[in-house]
Amino acid sequence: MLSRELEVTLNLAFKSAQEKRHEFMTVEHLLLALLDDASAGKVLKACGVDLSILRQDLTEFIDSTIAKIPGAQDNIETQPTHGFQRVLQRAVFQVSSTNKGEVVGANVVVAIFSEQESQAVYFLRLQNVARID
Repeated sequence: MLSRELEVTLNLAFKSAQEKRHEFMTVEHLLLALLDDASAGKVLKACGVDLSILRQDLTEFIDSTIAKIPGAQDNIETQPTHGFQRVLQRAVFQVSSTNKGEVVGANVVVAIFSEQESQAVYFLRLQNVARID
């Protein structure tokens, strides 16, 4: 159901969160990873997003707010938040309801807008991007 490229993007996002010892994998981690996804990047650029500014905003937010797993606790895994899971579920549902085949990064970007209280949506709105775009 997920495109190979999206699977790679999700794996890289998860690996990055683990390397930074983040306790949670958030919608913001997801959007940050999608900046390097061809499908999502193309859509964001078409909407006029400055990817370097968005990357900087997301990185600063993630690094300053996401709780880290203490160094002595090596057996604890990074966990996806409910918001992260909802975004992926929405993207899968949207694609399956239109019989379009596989979910790509652009579908996930659209699904992110349903998480109205997320910083990811806030940062997109700062660049004048809305779901309808």
